[in-house]
Amino acid sequence: MGRLVIMALALVCYAAFFASFVYLVGWVGGFEFMPTHVDNGLSAAPATAALINIGLIALFGIQHSVMARPGFKAAWTKMIPAAAERSIYCLVTALVLVVLFRFWHPIEGTIWSVQNETARMAIWAMFWLGWGILFISTWLLNHFELFGLQQAWLNLTGKQEAPPKMRTPLFYKFVRHPLYTGFFIAFWAAPDMSYSHLLAAVGFTIYIMIGISYEERDLLAVFGQQYADYRKRVGAFIPGIGKAG
Repeated sequence: MGRLVIMALALVCYAAFFASFVYLVGWVGGFEFMPTHVDNGLSAAPATAALINIGLIALFGIQHSVMARPGFKAAWTKMIPAAAERSIYCLVTALVLVVLFRFWHPIEGTIWSVQNETARMAIWAMFWLGWGILFISTWLLNHFELFGLQQAWLNLTGKQEAPPKMRTPLFYKFVRHPLYTGFFIAFWAAPDMSYSHLLAAVGFTIYIMIGISYEERDLLAVFGQQYADYRKRVGAFIPGIGKAG
């Protein structure tokens, strides 16, 4: 691939991922104007719907975790340019999310429904806070590196990427994985919790815990004792919880 092609690919992949992320916000929120959302989709018997939905969450978790591992990257970049690896990762993530949106099967029934308007507003505020934490967290370290644009730009300009440096700005002083904190809050802050939404919240919470275990192994390999000490001081994705012994 030419350098301009890789840069163009990175921009397309970024746009695709950003669109899927915006849709995810509405999908989790169950907004009525959405073509599909956590409580609006295909129909099936409850047991069948649950199995399909668990499979969709597992598909997202496997793709998101496996493609991020160093071993997979090493093999993958023998077939594609290293500068395009992160962009393609984001594009595949977006496609997996589209599959989730398209084939999700809602399950009827309500766990809780908050009727008090003040309480509902407070829960919606928490919902938006979760997405806000997630979005801000992408900028605290390196938004453009996270989504593949920096790699393509450095490749285009012929510059070398700087060695990784451990930093703990803002949210990272309280939790090691604020991106997951944002996801956790957003999925659980629901004034109306259906069985379908509960399955999504539980499923993605399990994914978060599994994903953290794999990510931390990679971070320990990169930052060594510095990260090990950080794990002892700071909780995983909830402040004070999940510190390493």
